[in-house]
Amino acid sequence: MKQKVTLILLATFLCCVLGVQAQTGSQITGKVVDTMGELPGVSVVVKGTTNGTITTLDGSFKIDNVKPSDVLQFSFVGYKTQEIKVGNQKTFNVTLQEDAQALDEVVVVAVGYGDVKRRDLTGAIGKANMSDLTKTPINNVAETLGGRIAGVQVSSTDGGLGDNFNIVIRGAGSLTQSTAPLYVIDGFPSETSGMSALNPNDIESIDVLKDASATAIYGSRGANGVVIITTKKGKAGKATLSYNGSVSVSKVKNTMDMMNGYDFVSLQKEIMEGNTKDVDGEKVDEFAYYYLKDGITLDDYKNFKSYDWQDEVYRTAISHNHYVGLTGGSDKMDYSASLSYSNQQGVIINSDLSRYQGRFNFNQKINKSIKINANANFASNVQNGPNPSTAETTVSNSLMYSVWGYRPVSPSGSDLLAELYDSDVDMSNDYRFNPVLSARNEFRRTTTNHLQANLGVEWEIIKNLKFKTTAGYTGRDIKREEFNGSQTSTGNTHPSNTRSKGINAFLRQQETRNYLNENTLSYVYAKNDHNLNALVGATFQKYTSYLSSITQEQITNEAFGMSGIGKGSATPVVTASQGENAMISYLGRINYNYASKYYVTASMRTDGSSKFSPDNRWGYFPSASLAWAFGREKFVSNPLPWLSNGKLRVSWGLTGNNRIGDFDYMAQLVTSSNVYKYPWDSSFYPGYVLGSMANEKLKWETTEQYDLGLDLGFFDGRINVTMDYYIKTTKDLLLGADVPASSGYSSATLNVGKLRNKGFELTLETINIKEKNFTWTSNFNIAFNSNKIVELNDGQDDMISFVNWDNKYKTMPAYISKKGDAAGSMYGFIYDGTYKYDDFNTSVDANGKTIYTLKDDVVRISDAAQPGDPKYKKLSDKEGNLITDADRTIIGNGQPKHTGGFNNNFIYKNWDLNIFLQWSYGNDILNANRMVFENPQSKKNTNMFASYTNRWSAENPTSNMPRARAIGAEYYSSLYVEDGSFLKLKTISLGYNFTPNTLRSLGISAARLFVSAENIATITGYSGSDPEVSTRNSVLTPGFDWSAYPRSFNASLGVNITF
Repeated sequence: MKQKVTLILLATFLCCVLGVQAQTGSQITGKVVDTMGELPGVSVVVKGTTNGTITTLDGSFKIDNVKPSDVLQFSFVGYKTQEIKVGNQKTFNVTLQEDAQALDEVVVVAVGYGDVKRRDLTGAIGKANMSDLTKTPINNVAETLGGRIAGVQVSSTDGGLGDNFNIVIRGAGSLTQSTAPLYVIDGFPSETSGMSALNPNDIESIDVLKDASATAIYGSRGANGVVIITTKKGKAGKATLSYNGSVSVSKVKNTMDMMNGYDFVSLQKEIMEGNTKDVDGEKVDEFAYYYLKDGITLDDYKNFKSYDWQDEVYRTAISHNHYVGLTGGSDKMDYSASLSYSNQQGVIINSDLSRYQGRFNFNQKINKSIKINANANFASNVQNGPNPSTAETTVSNSLMYSVWGYRPVSPSGSDLLAELYDSDVDMSNDYRFNPVLSARNEFRRTTTNHLQANLGVEWEIIKNLKFKTTAGYTGRDIKREEFNGSQTSTGNTHPSNTRSKGINAFLRQQETRNYLNENTLSYVYAKNDHNLNALVGATFQKYTSYLSSITQEQITNEAFGMSGIGKGSATPVVTASQGENAMISYLGRINYNYASKYYVTASMRTDGSSKFSPDNRWGYFPSASLAWAFGREKFVSNPLPWLSNGKLRVSWGLTGNNRIGDFDYMAQLVTSSNVYKYPWDSSFYPGYVLGSMANEKLKWETTEQYDLGLDLGFFDGRINVTMDYYIKTTKDLLLGADVPASSGYSSATLNVGKLRNKGFELTLETINIKEKNFTWTSNFNIAFNSNKIVELNDGQDDMISFVNWDNKYKTMPAYISKKGDAAGSMYGFIYDGTYKYDDFNTSVDANGKTIYTLKDDVVRISDAAQPGDPKYKKLSDKEGNLITDADRTIIGNGQPKHTGGFNNNFIYKNWDLNIFLQWSYGNDILNANRMVFENPQSKKNTNMFASYTNRWSAENPTSNMPRARAIGAEYYSSLYVEDGSFLKLKTISLGYNFTPNTLRSLGISAARLFVSAENIATITGYSGSDPEVSTRNSVLTPGFDWSAYPRSFNASLGVNITF
């Protein structure tokens, strides 16, 4: 209902603002050019009115209702504005002059609580090129930021629909708390990204604040950087209606090579060798019982039909996007509104994502001194489909386990596609259900509704002194529904399926509300060569959350579906939680420059947060920066006329990270009906006990950052270089630390430890060719970052991390964060190949069987090791030649040594071409998929990767891949760590811009037809489906790959039309 009401209101608004008041006058025409030829997109407006237009692709324009007394104003970014009085002239041919410093003068950058011209920046701020980002159809603009801005890393768990994207700026600044930046959308700060609720076509600009001098104005939330998003506003002139639409085709490009039927059965022969099965009281050969019935031989399987279940679960997906926008305004009022709809099929069957979105932005001058602004954005997402990678403790709960592992061939010739489960597998040990039927029959739906609204008033009290107050609201409702009927793995009631929950359902609902009030007073002073901008302010923000869930097992009637919750024979499990926090802040900033050569910026913010105890609630976050625009000094510019820009920047600042729980400083009460029982009146009742230690001294993590930057421009802006070197040190890390046993607790959350990031960033922007009919521009960026743990708790040298993905490994160390090394290093044994025959002494038993016994000087993980078993390197001097925990070491790290991107734009007459490459170098991936599918051990009837055909065997004794039934293979080791470096041809877009005269009769002023592609080609040494993966994405466990939703190749056809 909320969605329908919002759409109706937006549609009504669109209709209302379309009315344009008629005027009288004559029609004038003309053409605008520069020294290279026609200029499209130039704003031509009758000064002081709403009457105006923009030039078409050939530079021409036409305006009606123009009077002789009117003045035409011609403006375009990068050119000097011209004004021409109309008089009796009917045709105008105008040549605009380029301004060598026009971009520096015109382009503004959001710096938080205001804008600054690019030439006046003193901090490290990156700006995204929205034109490039929207060249290909996208649903979430965050996914396109990777490789676009130096020092900004974008990662996702996998390629799933609606997947959340994790943005890290200049390396992770925390070990245990969130490393995500603060997001500020139209002035509203939020610790959770709202980018997925925005249509990329509505975004005017994205600015990324990287150094502390820029982020300190956001105080305790600025340590991880700040992403400022500004949506589009209306412009003076006639109402402009635009439509953007596209249709896309997606397909999984890189699937895993699986064993065919013959190789699979050959593997089963090795696994089952020597095993017998009790059939009607008689022991028979196990392999023959399963696979050699009715006279079938092993060679017969070469001709049997084999299934690659990836072909059955993956599909070619179709998606479409539609966007309608309206803008217009006058010198006193402007408006912008839009509606959009998208539907995206998933490349896995029974998965899709649909989204409805609407937005408006309205600005009105009440009088000479008062302006108001109102804007709102609503989005509703409905996502259906399975989640391939789960945090469950059994691997088989993950979809890809069944897809890859399900048996590819039927010995009886039965139709495997129609069988719900593999009857030859003991379901008490494994979920061996048909992956196709499971994916089709599982119901998984997540519905998200997001609303953000802002209302602001600006009052110019006296000249250059302005007061601004803003009220904002953000609400998000998320509902997760799951239903498992009798045709699913957990709902099926087969007697052997001991993990069956019967027909079951799960419902979770989450509500969050965020309220904001900001008040600022700003003053601008400019006289002679002195320029001063001062700002003070106070902000108030409150956040509330509520979460409830219900799980129902043993639903009596499958037809109930989700309505069956509460109608089962089992007692439903109900949980609920709520949270609340508030913050009061005071801030101030001064920007001063003399003659636009010497710059000083200083800021201070103090935050009081309810997340901390009353005695430790306030924090103070100062910053300062200096800049010298030496390129404007005559003693530099005169002898070096080719140097168009030169600026040296230096900054320092303190910022905080308050991403902790709402009540973490308090002692926590916990309960359990099984553990904490209290007798009362002959019965036992669940009780509460203190589960954690209070810490009233708890405070936010604090980051101190130094930055040294250099900006250079050459040949009137044809070449621009930006370089930054930074040192970012975070102290008072929030870590779980051991406490004395006398306290009654084993550990507590304390402010201990220190983490340091160092890095260098380089951005190179060039205009390579600029001719009348051809232009080629490029943007290249590269960022180096390394982090090191400087301190942990007293007496603590490292932190061990576990990955919860399978029962065998959930208590086994997978990662280590060691003092003096990088955070989140992969941890395990150094793989040393397989044991060969030369490693053993041999003897013959009474039955003539050869017995292999390891030689005394051979390293071993078990005395029972046999030829073909995995061998590890001995690194410690403990326990002689026996491998122990002391032999584990760092075997890799998921953090890249450097990342970057290379973007190129080509324009030839009416054609435009964009090519974008992205890379990551030096990061490792812990490939858990191979730990299962190149390591069967004694697991029967489970298919493996085709690469496992090269395993050690008597016929292949030189192989370094462990044999079937290997002993000692269930460990993290360097065998499964791979180089995750990659170079991707990320996007290509080719567009044709129609000549306006050909479409003018249809009322179309501009039209562009385009084709584009995404995830086109990848150069990598990684054996998995895609190196852009981190299914357990965190600072402590980076680069882990298990059952990831496949990343797809996308091809699109679309059109952009302006009426």
